[in-house]
Amino acid sequence: MAKPLQIMETVLRDGHQSLLATRMRYRQMEPMLASLDKIGYKALEAWGGATFDSCLRFLDEDPWERLDNLKKNLKNTPIQMLLRGQNLLGYNHYSNDVVEKFVKHASAHGIGVFRIFDALNDVRNLRVAIKAALECPEKPEVQGCLVYTISPVHTNEMFVELAKELQEMGCHSVCIKDMSGLLAPYAADDLVKKLKAGLDIPIELHTHCTSGFGHATYLKAIEAGVDIVDCALSPFSSDTSQPCTETIVAMLQGQERDTGLDRQAMTPIAKHFLGVKKELIEEFGLKGYFDINVNVLDFQIPGGMLSNLANQLKEAGMEDKYQDLLDEMPRVRADAGYPPLVTPSSQIVGTQATMNVMAGERYKLVPNEFKDMVRGKFGRTPVPVDRDFIINTLKIPADQIIEDCSVEDAKGETFAQFKEEVINKGYLNPTDEDVLSYALFPQVAEEFFKKHYKQITAYKRDA
Repeated sequence: MAKPLQIMETVLRDGHQSLLATRMRYRQMEPMLASLDKIGYKALEAWGGATFDSCLRFLDEDPWERLDNLKKNLKNTPIQMLLRGQNLLGYNHYSNDVVEKFVKHASAHGIGVFRIFDALNDVRNLRVAIKAALECPEKPEVQGCLVYTISPVHTNEMFVELAKELQEMGCHSVCIKDMSGLLAPYAADDLVKKLKAGLDIPIELHTHCTSGFGHATYLKAIEAGVDIVDCALSPFSSDTSQPCTETIVAMLQGQERDTGLDRQAMTPIAKHFLGVKKELIEEFGLKGYFDINVNVLDFQIPGGMLSNLANQLKEAGMEDKYQDLLDEMPRVRADAGYPPLVTPSSQIVGTQATMNVMAGERYKLVPNEFKDMVRGKFGRTPVPVDRDFIINTLKIPADQIIEDCSVEDAKGETFAQFKEEVINKGYLNPTDEDVLSYALFPQVAEEFFKKHYKQITAYKRDA
């Protein structure tokens, strides 16, 4: 007998990250947490991704306090977070001790499922975070990711081999992370069947509806035996977000993979979040709704980034350049060795494409992050980047090209060094959590500290 399909709900994280630039506040979540907790979800994604940055930068919230409050109100359903391997939640690689400390504290504060991925699918960037999560005394679920993409070099067989590596590393489950909605229904059928045949652990599927494939892709994956799918309640579903929770529940009602979830119990929750959506659109001047664009199969920008790019172009008065930017993205991606476009690689490629379009000349302006990615600082790209492009176009010296990024990670700033920096800025008794916030987002965290902590700028230290 087939097992009921399980659903992981994204309304508290990726739903609003994809449609509303991650602007939902904790106070807008809290009234529905008890109701969400009763539904019977496999997990509730509510932390990680862009939420950490957004809390500090835009919402004047401490992300650690948000996690504590979520945990107090979600007594039955595991809280899931998205973690970018050696990047954690920032945009750089961090030293191993910072990664280990972050994972340990996230688990202690209430994370029950760690979804861990690397933008380049370089497993070397996952080992430290996976090992740290497996060693947490709270025994969270540790899920490794296949960052799905399509390119001249990516195949389903390649993803199966990557999944086997993740299983061997101790992951409890594997997620197909299709951040741009590229996974077509029949490709999903093939990939899920091959993963189920090759693995002994559950398979989860995460997609976005950007291309219009979403619900159809889920149906074929469900028929192929996928164990869990990620969905968002209706107000924060579809468009550039996940398929709709209520739709998937209704689709399977009375069928072999019936979820057993009560769709009617979701109605008042969805009504509340529709009101939240309207509030956020009005407060932040956000678009909130996105048309299906099958051309995502070519430009491959993730849902959350489409939302942010549209907002940035609007603020810069350059909305007319939107299509030019979409056209430039795949060209920059090819130059960079076909990295999957997910944070931080999507931001790096997107920023470079934006600069190319705004400057009217390709690679006239090149951010350091783009140079770092193509020279190997973040790991191996699926296709080696042309050395002539690195050295002559980007003007990167040959001796700065990196073959093993883990050697560079070992040189990264340690937790103790970050703590010393915070103390030297006048915050004498920082918690580990404050130091970690600073390590990930130094300028943003410092501005947050100034608002909330008393700064002592002159003091005598003990000898």
